[in-house]
Amino acid sequence: MTKSIQRKLLTLGVGLFAATVMVAGDAHANNFSSIGSNIIDSISQLPSLLAGLAYMFGILLAVLGIMKIKDHVENPGQTPLKDGSIRLAAGGALFAIPIVSDAMTTTIGSGAAATTASLNVVQFQ
Repeated sequence: MTKSIQRKLLTLGVGLFAATVMVAGDAHANNFSSIGSNIIDSISQLPSLLAGLAYMFGILLAVLGIMKIKDHVENPGQTPLKDGSIRLAAGGALFAIPIVSDAMTTTIGSGAAATTASLNVVQFQ
């Protein structure tokens, strides 16, 4: 019984592999420029992912900080105030990361001012 199941699974696996190889015919047509453009397209979404994660963990730490401060109010001897305040500060810092990075990108980023500055440097040399 188990040998027949193993043969059927092996046959199914070979069939799925053959179907995958037949369908993925365009994968061999990639060159370095298309691979590079795919990497650039994938990386372009990274800042928004990091911003979302920073907001999420910032809110989480802020809520945990408020809960620790509540624990301190209820029992000051057992829970120090610094635990809640550290969590609140870390949550605020995480919540501010996307805003600060957006301001840095706007100020220094790859906009028209950066292109003009790089062109001016090239002209003076």
